[in-house]
Amino acid sequence: MAIPNGGLITETNRQYYAGAQSFIADGTQLSYTTTFDTKLIFGGYDPSSAGYAQNNFKVYSSTTGAGSSYIEYIAPYTVVDNVITLETQLPEGDYFVVQLKRQDGGVYGNQDAYGNTVEDNYGGYAYIKISDLINNFIVAYVGAGKLIPSVKRTDVIFHAKRALQELSYDTLKSIKSQELTIPPNLSVPLPQDYVNYVKTSWIDQQGVKHIIYPTTLTSNPYEILPQDYTGDPIQDNFNENVRATSITEERWDNANDKLITGNFNNAAYDQSVFYNYQFADGLLGQRYGMNPEISQFNGWFTINDREGSMAFSSNLNGALIILEYISDGVAYNQDMRIPKMAEEAVYAYLNHAILSSKINTPEYIVNRYKKEKFAATRNAKIRLSNIKLDEIAQIMRNKSKWIKS
Repeated sequence: MAIPNGGLITETNRQYYAGAQSFIADGTQLSYTTTFDTKLIFGGYDPSSAGYAQNNFKVYSSTTGAGSSYIEYIAPYTVVDNVITLETQLPEGDYFVVQLKRQDGGVYGNQDAYGNTVEDNYGGYAYIKISDLINNFIVAYVGAGKLIPSVKRTDVIFHAKRALQELSYDTLKSIKSQELTIPPNLSVPLPQDYVNYVKTSWIDQQGVKHIIYPTTLTSNPYEILPQDYTGDPIQDNFNENVRATSITEERWDNANDKLITGNFNNAAYDQSVFYNYQFADGLLGQRYGMNPEISQFNGWFTINDREGSMAFSSNLNGALIILEYISDGVAYNQDMRIPKMAEEAVYAYLNHAILSSKINTPEYIVNRYKKEKFAATRNAKIRLSNIKLDEIAQIMRNKSKWIKS
């Protein structure tokens, strides 16, 4: 996501919404300086080259400027710091257009600039780059006569990244999501920047989410050790324990979940196994309430730390799911951004972190900025919670319904 420099809007409406910028050649210039907030990624000008697909833009030229007259410009050119330099001058009066890739392919040439670069930039004004935030902090708080007389920039960068990580867990809007299909092995790898899960849901034919809950009915053992007849683990030729597949996981994968949920209608099951199974007591008149963990049909999941994956119950085989999870905000360059509503909270975090790590800082000063950090974090959490009174009022219109106690 592109973020405006210094918090100011620098792109034109056409650059922001259409991802395009055009120039008229004067017959002498070779270089064209684009002013996108997005950095142009250049892998090559030749469509047949391997690096060409890495480009997040395409360039077009036209002699008339009419929409249908644009053709892709594939003559040699280079890109450095968003400046496109041609090897050959365009004739005076020709039109030269840079089109960032977008979902509909843009409006030039054969509309083949397909990608998500333009759409990824939408909403960038709500954030501030972490580099800009660090610069602002040093200007406002560091120097002679200021709160922090001196501090290394590397120290500020370290504490800023730590602030981003800590605030990402429960304050910042750092929830990511993936749409996945559960394969026959009932397991999907955890995302590369995964820290913890928020919610997992399967999607029905109407696109409606149904929550999948974690379960304590089974577990994924971290080590599986084959044993000899005395019960001792077996070692290989390198004196290391032999690894095997988990029998627990295999049985859970093949389990008939209807025996667990109590949905016995038209269910094929082994009577001898069934009547010895603790969750079948409901048929014998011994259950007078429901166990919430098993009283649902959406299925279950477990986190398999051994394989770094998320495992699902057998009734979810082939299901489309949405995995929502938390990252720490520093996994990728595009993650290194702070919502403007939480900017003050980061400054408060930096003040406390830097002051508390300096020797001979009076304790009352540290405590003062610890309280300030707590208050600023609380305010940021309230702001980012995005509570709307109209939405609450809409829900509360149900107040006339009877509520049984």
